[in-house]
Amino acid sequence: MTTNGTEAARPTLTLGPLLFNWTPERWRDFHYRIADEAPVERVCVGEVVCSKRLPFYQDDIPAVIERLQRGGKTVILSSLALPTLVRERNMIKDLAAMPDVLVEANDVSAFPQLAGRPHAISPLINVYNEGTLAFMEKQGAVHVCLPPELPMTAMAPLAARATTATIEAWAFGRAPLAISARCYHARVHGLAKDSCQFICNQDPDGLAVDTLEGRRFLSVNGVQTLSDAFVNLVGDLDALLARGIRAFRLSPHTCDMVAVAQVFRDVLDGSITGAEGEARIAALMPNATFANGFLHGKPGHQRVALAG
Repeated sequence: MTTNGTEAARPTLTLGPLLFNWTPERWRDFHYRIADEAPVERVCVGEVVCSKRLPFYQDDIPAVIERLQRGGKTVILSSLALPTLVRERNMIKDLAAMPDVLVEANDVSAFPQLAGRPHAISPLINVYNEGTLAFMEKQGAVHVCLPPELPMTAMAPLAARATTATIEAWAFGRAPLAISARCYHARVHGLAKDSCQFICNQDPDGLAVDTLEGRRFLSVNGVQTLSDAFVNLVGDLDALLARGIRAFRLSPHTCDMVAVAQVFRDVLDGSITGAEGEARIAALMPNATFANGFLHGKPGHQRVALAG
């Protein structure tokens, strides 16, 4: 894992962990294509949302890691968010015991296991100020993805303060807002969490939640709450680069993520403008709603147009 100083020559892209419940075959083939075709430097692999999903594809993880590494990607292993069971806490211990791999913490309960060794911090952990960042770096954090609700004005001081960690912005995908012990997907289908029948697999990009007035509001993914709108900062990349942010995270969805990554890469490399990038992403996802409000200190569902 490189640090701010060595990455400054070229901005980098990270593909975050898949948050949704896809079939094992789809999960595997998606990552194989990412390995072979996507212009990203890092890929996060592992179950973040619900440990019950992991057995369906865990046998494919070694082959996926090998394929990604063969494709020149740095693999980051993602830990579970909100572990509540002994077996879930043991999953984090098992990850931490693996030598020569970078583990990303999605819950502060992983800190004792990862302290003293290089590790990553996910956007699910609140890094809002320089003091928190300094503590993370002291513990061994070398990569910190900031929460998607953080405005650009707060990102810049963190990027300036970082000494050993690469600072990353959440740049694409439905924003993770909360995680709960209760499974919303099971409840809406009249099922209990322990007998959910993995009903979340019916919504590979999340289940839309409307207000009582029928307005699109949020999206749910099992125990997770996400934004309805897709965060899309491709038009804001120049502004983020100017403020010292050199790494950007794309969260997987059912759209063509290789094409999405290529658009971000083209903007970062200066091949196309941010406005052209926005137009290309919109063409890839004609039915999606995009937002960048959090970045500009506005309500998260809003979209702030490019200046000029």
